[in-house]
Amino acid sequence: MLIREGTEADLPRALELIKELAAYERALPEVTNTVEQMRADGFGPQPIYAFFVAEAEGLLVGLSLYYFRYSTWKGKRLYLEDIIVTEAYRGRGVGKALFDRTLEQALRDGCTGMMWQVLDWNAPSIKFYERYGTRFDHAWINCHLEADQIERLLSGNR
Repeated sequence: MLIREGTEADLPRALELIKELAAYERALPEVTNTVEQMRADGFGPQPIYAFFVAEAEGLLVGLSLYYFRYSTWKGKRLYLEDIIVTEAYRGRGVGKALFDRTLEQALRDGCTGMMWQVLDWNAPSIKFYERYGTRFDHAWINCHLEADQIERLLSGNR
């Protein structure tokens, strides 16, 4: 297995993996991203994310997508958006290799730590993260506004 930085050529397969994860999380209709959007956001003049891929037997079988955020309390943090391993390769160490490479990147980039989320019903992932001594924070509630909601709010059409 090879872990390497993701490239623009990897984007079609990366989006397939993203959709596979969304299906696993029972949220496939929520995926509106496109290869074109990913190309603009990750390979344009000001990239806002990066990713690692896992290759096995000539196939892209996993990815770890991350970006940086800034905590007023902690400073620069690496935010792990997703680790995805295609179903046929789960349990073979692919997720661990991707996670470890992402941890290394956090240190290389001078981050004060790494953050991510996991669904409360995803027992296999929770068990995986527990092996790292992860601190789970149950006090915060995730909040979201979509672009169309923001437009309505700002135009006064609540």
